[in-house]
Amino acid sequence: MKITIAKTAGFCMGVRRAVDMVLDAANTSDTPIYTYGPLIHNPQVLEMLETKGIFRLDTIPEKGTGLVLIRAHGVPPEDETALKQAGFSVINATCPRVVRVQMIIRKFAQKGYATIIIGEENHPEVKGLLGYAQGNGHTVTAMDQFTALPVFENAVVVAQTTQNTALYDEIKAFCAKHRPHYQVFDTICGSTERRQQEVRHLAATHDAVIVVGGRQSGNTRRLAQVAAETRAFTTHIETVSEIDFTALAGFRSIAITAGASTPNWIITDTCSRVARHLEHQRPVAGAISRIQGFFLKTNLLLALGAGSLTYACSVVQQLPRTWIHAAIAMLYVFSMQVLNNMFAVKSDTYNHPDRAGFYRRHRPVLALLALSSGGAGLYLAYTTGVMSFFILLVMSLLGLSYNLKLIPKGWGRTQQIRRIKDIPGSKTLLITMAWGVVTSILPAVDTRSVPLWMAVAFLYAAGLVFSRTAFFDIKAIQGDRIAGRETLPILLGEKKSFVLIRYVLIATLVLLAGAWPAGLSFSLTWLLALVPGLMLVLVHFFGKDSRISGTQMEFMIESSFLLTGVMAAIL
Repeated sequence: MKITIAKTAGFCMGVRRAVDMVLDAANTSDTPIYTYGPLIHNPQVLEMLETKGIFRLDTIPEKGTGLVLIRAHGVPPEDETALKQAGFSVINATCPRVVRVQMIIRKFAQKGYATIIIGEENHPEVKGLLGYAQGNGHTVTAMDQFTALPVFENAVVVAQTTQNTALYDEIKAFCAKHRPHYQVFDTICGSTERRQQEVRHLAATHDAVIVVGGRQSGNTRRLAQVAAETRAFTTHIETVSEIDFTALAGFRSIAITAGASTPNWIITDTCSRVARHLEHQRPVAGAISRIQGFFLKTNLLLALGAGSLTYACSVVQQLPRTWIHAAIAMLYVFSMQVLNNMFAVKSDTYNHPDRAGFYRRHRPVLALLALSSGGAGLYLAYTTGVMSFFILLVMSLLGLSYNLKLIPKGWGRTQQIRRIKDIPGSKTLLITMAWGVVTSILPAVDTRSVPLWMAVAFLYAAGLVFSRTAFFDIKAIQGDRIAGRETLPILLGEKKSFVLIRYVLIATLVLLAGAWPAGLSFSLTWLLALVPGLMLVLVHFFGKDSRISGTQMEFMIESSFLLTGVMAAIL
């Protein structure tokens, strides 16, 4: 069984921008927040917004207070004016691609041109566009409707940004031949074109296509329509509960795509559940997937990676190759990561639905394991020396207090920071520092370590951990924003964060290259350099290709830490 996720599946730029704007407003403002009409056409996202206290305003009252966001589809200009006159602060979240079409229509309407919109008359975007046509707008959804219109002296032809590209190409060709005096503009969003092209390719190369998205979403319905025009079996669902797995059982390859208003968590949930239901067709691969999932959800793989990295850092510092410090690192990382995941269930509901469910079901057992592991780590640290114990105790207390509200409510009217986790970007940086200390500084505290090699080991570990943490923060950006967590990628943006990760990994390679002339053995230098080199390749590959399942991606990144210990053990 082959399952492929479309590269173009999920939020387009305009939808992501609108959702980010409304969530940022909710996370930073105490005033009532509304969206004028549904922000996007996805019921799960709208339900999520209501849980954040963001409600829908369907009519404009005479008087109002608070913030109102204009949805991604846009609205007629008179509606925006009425909202401001009613007393609302208005944030315009109209997609920039739609704004371009609005400006084209306004420009030519002012010159007396008729406006012909290829789109659904009752679609919110088209309703908004008609508001700029100064009463001389016409909508069509088929070629015969277009030819039935009177021949205007002057007309501008545009398309709803999510319109079927094949229909618009046909109308453009007709205009070039029979209406050459019409002004025709290519206004279908590039994202829409790419989605439709990709779904045609996927439908031609797969037995079945699952299209995920709201039934009121025009672009999602058209994706299903395009796929259905091929030989592939096609089903359009809003949630994975609607899938007929009996109908899918006989297919050898399934493609999953999603509309521009479908969030990542629904796509991820669909992919994982389809894979689980169809595992009986490939028992070996299914068993491997379950083992991978167990090691990832329980954080055992990450803990083993911490132990391996600690061993490698001890080799770099030429310390005795005892396993006690590796065990301390494993126990500490396991304890802190499990506790962090327990507090992160809200964001994991959107980022990792499977993991969120796992932690809800086994919360008492996991809490006991985390506390026991933390205590065992402290005991082992005490056996190595009082200083090691004290450092680890402070780190553990900081980790335990990360999610706790340390500053009482009411200390300042605009107070936003009450917990360590509320400090913007703190998660990525604190995890990096904690790993650096436990993997490289603790082993050197009670032994004679050359400061140069301790610094090299610390920076090497910190570079790997920062890159790994920041990468997963990028992948979790939607859920973290919903939960109100200000991670580094939310502050910097996705593109800048990827650039920063690449620079950090390259700097780690340069660090090792500089350590070789300073006395680090040639073989150790280049063996350890393989790990940041591999991570650089993986981050680049996974950043470009969204078709890799989340479990495979996470397993490969986390496994790279195991390689550090393997490389060090080779010597």
